[in-house]
Amino acid sequence: MKVLHIGKQGNLQRFAAADGFLRSLELTDLKPGLPVKEYLDKAGDADFIVVDAISSVPGELIKQMPNLKVIHSEGVAYNAIDLKAADEYGVYVCNAKGMNAMAVAEQAVLLMVGMLRNMVVNDAAVRNGHQIETKEGYMQNGNLYELADCSVGLVGFGDIAQKTAHLLKAYGVKEIYYYKRHRLDPEQEQQFGVQYRELDDLLASSRIVSLHLPVTDATMHMADHDFFAKMQPGSYLVNTARGELVDDAALIEALKSERLAMAGLDTLDHEPVLKNHPLLNQSSGITRRLLLSPHIGGITAASFYRGYAMIDEDLRLIAQGRKPKRVVNHPQIHESK
Repeated sequence: MKVLHIGKQGNLQRFAAADGFLRSLELTDLKPGLPVKEYLDKAGDADFIVVDAISSVPGELIKQMPNLKVIHSEGVAYNAIDLKAADEYGVYVCNAKGMNAMAVAEQAVLLMVGMLRNMVVNDAAVRNGHQIETKEGYMQNGNLYELADCSVGLVGFGDIAQKTAHLLKAYGVKEIYYYKRHRLDPEQEQQFGVQYRELDDLLASSRIVSLHLPVTDATMHMADHDFFAKMQPGSYLVNTARGELVDDAALIEALKSERLAMAGLDTLDHEPVLKNHPLLNQSSGITRRLLLSPHIGGITAASFYRGYAMIDEDLRLIAQGRKPKRVVNHPQIHESK
């Protein structure tokens, strides 16, 4: 059986288990963004596609691969795969749901603690020879805080937010609020140690607000002027989900007005982020209140190993004539598949 990998070349060899099913397959390893004809010429008879989470698998490719049984995202996202074509041609589409949940949760907590300890300013203070006066200033003012001093609101409550709640409990955070479209049952809320709040109430009740949502028409730029106006004065925003959730102009205004004390962002709108990005071209009074990281929350080595273990399991199941575990579409399965 054959697998076409579309993504960073070498990933399958690097992260798939040495004794796993994936390593038994004939591999064609190609870069994203090539013409469909090149994929077909080199791997048109492949049984499986494993694809980078943000790379395209168009319907034009799917319909011309007669042996194709599964398209598996290397990550959680699968929005660049033509689901309609996969459904029509009886191809399962799967993702590696939960593979990076702990990694991104750690990044969210890192940003929370980094803001509360004012790491941007403090790193610069030490590098510029102002260590002792900076330390004495905090001792005099008593304005460094621990996570346990804060209420935290999680907007969205999927795998990553659930792991974040677990870590926050370990830090002693007593008030962990969550918002999602469908409320958990009381037993689940008790299990995660969280309290449900409608979104407006969560924003008003939380000193730290952390975003954990996908980008949809409903969530695009949801963190807008009205959103920030409902947050506590001097509160903190964390975004480890997608940059498109945040309206940059509204965020800048919230920082200028000091509605927000700081924002900790692992992802920005308009990636790749270049030097002309609006958030990077503000006064020092704004930029020193931004704690940034380069969208690395979910790309730990452990995440990739977990993801490839999931891929290995799903492809093995389909090779055995069984349904894979992590299906995200509704394929019309034909006997020939």
